[in-house]
Amino acid sequence: MKKPIGLFGGTFDPIHHGHLRSALDIASVLDLEYINLVPNHRSPHKQNNNTSNEHRLAMLKLAVEHCPQLSIDERELHVAGPSYTVNTLETLRTNHPERPICFLMGMDSLLSFTKWHRWQDILSVCHLVVSQRPGWPLPDQGEIAQLLDKHRCIDADILHQTLNGHIFIHHAHPLSISSSEIRDLTSRNQTCQFLLPDAVNAYIVKHRLYQQS
Repeated sequence: MKKPIGLFGGTFDPIHHGHLRSALDIASVLDLEYINLVPNHRSPHKQNNNTSNEHRLAMLKLAVEHCPQLSIDERELHVAGPSYTVNTLETLRTNHPERPICFLMGMDSLLSFTKWHRWQDILSVCHLVVSQRPGWPLPDQGEIAQLLDKHRCIDADILHQTLNGHIFIHHAHPLSISSSEIRDLTSRNQTCQFLLPDAVNAYIVKHRLYQQS
């Protein structure tokens, strides 16, 4: 069986080193072929995006230009209406019928997973790889705890041997960076150097993104 591929969705408004380092860490630990970064057209879990699809996509391209382990999947940008994960995964599965797919998410997303559109169908298409950050314990009761009891695996090799159906907990050591912090700093004309790739920082400055009206 071919190596798994990863899928990492988000608004990426803007993309930063926290996103990139986390994706590379998971790709290395799980021996993924590559990870697709999937920018949302309009996330049903967040308020309206602060910047256009064109700007967010341009920043993503700059960020991964010299990183062959990361690529960009633009399919959600061309969908009218909300971007639902299950729809994206189903189209990806059609393109890769015999390759394991790992969908990356944080512990905060897992805790709200049963509120997602058609969440019951997602594990029939892919594996979930959940980044567990310090201070975010696994639930010990409720629907998510039951889901973990049924689907959790601790052996990463299982993700290579099966197409879907498992939840793997990755013990992450994330960089303490957020897109909202970058937007706030930029709006106050403070530097964001070293929080995101230099090329992305230069793009933000050039196009005066996140500036107050």
